[in-house]
Amino acid sequence: MSQIRLYLDEDSVEKSLIKAFCNANLDVVTVADNEQLIWATEQGRAIYSYNRRDFCCLHNEFLATERNHAGIILLQQQRYSVGQQLQGLLKLVATHSAEDMVNQLVFLSACIDKSS
Repeated sequence: MSQIRLYLDEDSVEKSLIKAFCNANLDVVTVADNEQLIWATEQGRAIYSYNRRDFCCLHNEFLATERNHAGIILLQQQRYSVGQQLQGLLKLVATHSAEDMVNQLVFLSACIDKSS
């Protein structure tokens, strides 16, 4: 099984966050583009975003039109620290393969330990 590869949209691009992800050897690419989900899917990357409204709609749109995407990982709020986001993504990457993420919409909060 292959490891999840991440694509960060412009809503989640913080230099400290990107640096933490790269330092943890996560496969991350960032690009600002209005066709983000299509590009991420073509690259085999799950998209990571704070933009719940747009990506929930796009997820439903893709499923309704029988198109596949490589996965969508969303934060419900921007209240999590870089460390908490990293911890949640590392947990997600450890428990899911790229194949598991196809057509999945995951809220990162489910992977974040609230006690830390």
